[in-house]
Amino acid sequence: MSDVESDEFDESTTLGEYEGDRNEAGERHGVGKAVLPNGDIYQGHYKNGKRHGQGTYQFRNSARYVGCYNQNKKHGQGTFYYPDGSKYEGLWVDDLRQGHGIYTYPNGDTYSGEWLKHMRHGQGVYHYHDTGSRYKGSWVNDKMESSGEFIHANHRYQGNFVSNTPSGPGKYIFDNGCEQHGEFHRQDKAEGESDPTITLKWTPQYFTATQRTPDVEP
Repeated sequence: MSDVESDEFDESTTLGEYEGDRNEAGERHGVGKAVLPNGDIYQGHYKNGKRHGQGTYQFRNSARYVGCYNQNKKHGQGTFYYPDGSKYEGLWVDDLRQGHGIYTYPNGDTYSGEWLKHMRHGQGVYHYHDTGSRYKGSWVNDKMESSGEFIHANHRYQGNFVSNTPSGPGKYIFDNGCEQHGEFHRQDKAEGESDPTITLKWTPQYFTATQRTPDVEP
């Protein structure tokens, strides 16, 4: 995901051009528009010289933020449009994606869930645009971790995840009502092999029959 040039210019140190309301101390206060020395443009609310309240910040690289500010920082509900075509719509805390939000990636994939300090963290759902599959479960520091499930067109996998990959006990649930229980193991590399790709091996253990519960979109 892109965060290139997503930090606003600090208006408290350099004035630039400004049209709008001011307080008795001459500070930007109320509603105004600023053209900053680096070419960025901000239009919205100010409080005692700082961006505060609703506003729109247009970056010179075509990125754009529309939402709430607190003391010059993105804080509260807001939407950020990135130069690569991706978009984040959700909560911010001190200029960071934090709380619940939806991120749409350039390839059409989406993540809807919890964030912490710009990273996917907590419960969330990742939709893969090309395949229609999705992961629903726990995230830690931007990675699939702990319990979760991969949901595909005619089956799903439920189990534990470590660093974005299944690990340990789990089960495949098929549309015909059959469950295959087993365990994922990481394959050891052959001696001298330098390929960093992780290879997983699924070891089936036993089958059970169950009535499939229809999947409900989150």
